[in-house]
Amino acid sequence: MSTTVIIPGFASLVREFFCRRLIAQQNVSARTVASYRDTFRLLLNFFAERRDRPPTALTLADLDAPAILAFLDHLEQRRGNSIPTRNVRLAAVRSFLKYAAARDPTCLPAVQRVLAIPMKRFQRPILGYLSRAEMAAILVAPDGSTWSGQRDRVLFALMYNTGARVSEAIGLRRADVTLAPSQTVRINGKGRKQRVIPLWRTTADCLRKWFSRIGQGPDSPLFPNARGGPLSRSGVEDRLRQAVHDAAAKCSTLKGRRISPHTLRHTTAMHLLQSGVDLTVIAIWLGHESTETTHLYVEANLAMKEKALSRIEEMPSPPLRFRAEDALLRFLEEL
Repeated sequence: MSTTVIIPGFASLVREFFCRRLIAQQNVSARTVASYRDTFRLLLNFFAERRDRPPTALTLADLDAPAILAFLDHLEQRRGNSIPTRNVRLAAVRSFLKYAAARDPTCLPAVQRVLAIPMKRFQRPILGYLSRAEMAAILVAPDGSTWSGQRDRVLFALMYNTGARVSEAIGLRRADVTLAPSQTVRINGKGRKQRVIPLWRTTADCLRKWFSRIGQGPDSPLFPNARGGPLSRSGVEDRLRQAVHDAAAKCSTLKGRRISPHTLRHTTAMHLLQSGVDLTVIAIWLGHESTETTHLYVEANLAMKEKALSRIEEMPSPPLRFRAEDALLRFLEEL
């Protein structure tokens, strides 16, 4: 007796992928769900325009390799997305198609062609960070006589103290901070990994005063906006941009600089490294899964390289002798 296999439609597969695969089976974080959701919003709108059909009328056959490549080009050329962002979107599409192929084996050949699309290589920029004088100028730039200025001072001080990502900082609740007997903050990082970071006395003192200005409940946002909800990512970017602008009046090296919240995280890592803190400790401090990521700060630290170079005695250069180039080698050199 044969068994009839019911193959779900494209819209049902998308719902299954999010509800069954990502949430129920893999139990991924809310941030991962949001990232995948944003990818599919962009993808469905792109294909709806390209195929001139509503998203509910799309099929798996529409997601062939040429079409996915066109979507990736659209992200880079029309939307101005960076290569890392393009790769994140491709990873989300790959994950969905692997799930779809398991539910509908007939689409496996087309899925394999999409899976063969490589991640795009890119040149990693040198990490930008602030000097101690620049960081100090930004910390005192917000107006301490206003509620929002006090919040910004505490926010930037805690981000510098902990090296927290902006998403981690705005997700903090009052209960995440402990001021007695120890002075620590519990950060919920990427992949639902938690880490506890000690607080400097000055940061703890700022937080102690700030507690009287916010909600008293344990789940109250540590950094609320004017309406009482958590401060948004764009809100932090705007407040930091204003602080940098104000700080530039007293610290000329900040003029014209583009400082993002992630720059504060790089600054924390650099200052720890320059203070002699071991790389493995910095990796734990920042919530890195591997010290390979943390090693990027060593590569970006010019002062450490110059110090290492000064310890090596310069070798005299031997005199050079002219040698005629081989034609084949010259060809290769000119490529």
